[in-house]
Amino acid sequence: MRKILLLGTLTLFTGVAHAGDIPLFNVSCPGNLAVSADQGGPVYINGKVVASSAVDDRHFQVKTAEVSLSISVEDDDSVTVKYSDKHGASGLCEAVDD
Repeated sequence: MRKILLLGTLTLFTGVAHAGDIPLFNVSCPGNLAVSADQGGPVYINGKVVASSAVDDRHFQVKTAEVSLSISVEDDDSVTVKYSDKHGASGLCEAVDD
């Protein structure tokens, strides 16, 4: 029984490690949202860490009570961030130079 629990725990950590493929980016979204990530995560909205989840190795999601973000790593390794808020507004975020 202990071996099964240990294997399940390792599988869980492997899944979490897979989600660490978030690239470094810095964007500005409407509604005064500054969104950024360090290489491998975490994702920040206005300086606060938010939870993210991997959809696959090139797509990630962030959901808060106020906003949802879809983060895509393109074939040229650029990052596209789309947002939608709780009022139905949606659009693309713009890259910001550091």
